[in-house]
Amino acid sequence: MEDLPSQIQQAVQEVDQQIQPQIAKINQQIDNNQAKVLQAFTNQQMAESHLSGSTGYGNYDEGRETLDRVYAEVFHTQAALVRPQFVSGTHTIAVGLFGCLQPGQKLLYLTGKPYDTLQEVIGMNKRQAGTLREYGIEFKYQPLTNDGMVDYSHLAQTLADFQPNVVAIQRSRGYEVRPSYTVAQIAEMIAFVKERLPEVIVFVDNCYGEFSEEQEPTEFGADLMAGSLYKNAGAGLATTGGYLVGRKDLIEKSAIRLTAPGIGSHEGATGPYLRGMIEGFFLAPQVTGSAIKGAIFAAALLEKLGFVVTPKWDEPRTDLIQTIILGSAEKMVQFARAIQKYSPIDSFVQPEASPMEGYEDQIVMAAGTFVEGSTIELSADGPIRPPYAIYLQGGLTYSHVRIAVAHACADIL
Repeated sequence: MEDLPSQIQQAVQEVDQQIQPQIAKINQQIDNNQAKVLQAFTNQQMAESHLSGSTGYGNYDEGRETLDRVYAEVFHTQAALVRPQFVSGTHTIAVGLFGCLQPGQKLLYLTGKPYDTLQEVIGMNKRQAGTLREYGIEFKYQPLTNDGMVDYSHLAQTLADFQPNVVAIQRSRGYEVRPSYTVAQIAEMIAFVKERLPEVIVFVDNCYGEFSEEQEPTEFGADLMAGSLYKNAGAGLATTGGYLVGRKDLIEKSAIRLTAPGIGSHEGATGPYLRGMIEGFFLAPQVTGSAIKGAIFAAALLEKLGFVVTPKWDEPRTDLIQTIILGSAEKMVQFARAIQKYSPIDSFVQPEASPMEGYEDQIVMAAGTFVEGSTIELSADGPIRPPYAIYLQGGLTYSHVRIAVAHACADIL
């Protein structure tokens, strides 16, 4: 990075020394998570013959079924549904919610207002067809405290009055400045809910969270959990897909919503996608760890240069997302253009703020990625609205994040 201004070079050198203790912790976490995944691959006897995928109906797809068992073992659940037919994280979550809920039942979001695309699924936009609301499902969300935490002082009363059938927890911050929730915090939420409503189904949106810690919410009572293969679990090799893990009955009900009654989880061709899904999950601990190390570096460097960041470089991490408050729409666009410029794909493209399907505000997005929309690869995006925060996430290699972020800092300064 010899082409950087001397001020940035000096800041990078200081930051590299400053963050070494945190980097060492992440390296140990990578080793522990990798060992867990390797053990699941060997226990479930993943074979070379499983990598080819299936066509047509996908009957008797041994690779698909073995990958389901690997996911179930890693996440400590009864069953899993890992499929290329999931088109996004939002789709995966929607299938899970439709699988859990019947017409006339109630859904409570414990962690505040869900993000924009899920508001469409729920039916908060009353013009949208096919929503949970249209199926007669009643929805409520519990507002957070001023510091972005779950409001336990009012939650007990909400549970007693509303009597939800499903309680949903969103692990990651989405496009909010509030903190993402650690697994320990989610465990506390689950325990609080289950103590008062033992039969309630707890659903966790785990997007951006896999392998960010050494344990997952399903180890603490989550009944069903969803994630996207464009994010951590796909490691940049899965080119489509998502997963659900949890109770066997809920997985099968969700599979019915994905396919059809009578088919459920027993069909669904994996075609050319299965190899990337399998290899991506094996590499996921390493790639996720690289992305987190990149986020730590970015937080330390940008804070040193005078920007407000959350989380800070030495705070606990539970997902990939690094929030950087830039203070103006112009700086958001400038930062996104810098990240795009130092991307391997479409580096010549200049991002512009523009409307995007499913979002209320204009979005600026830098994503020079090998897989379209892949947020395990380095990207930066955010809605053009106060406090004008951009959300940096991903990075297949730590070196790429360091190079791109350091040059982005030079550009915006």
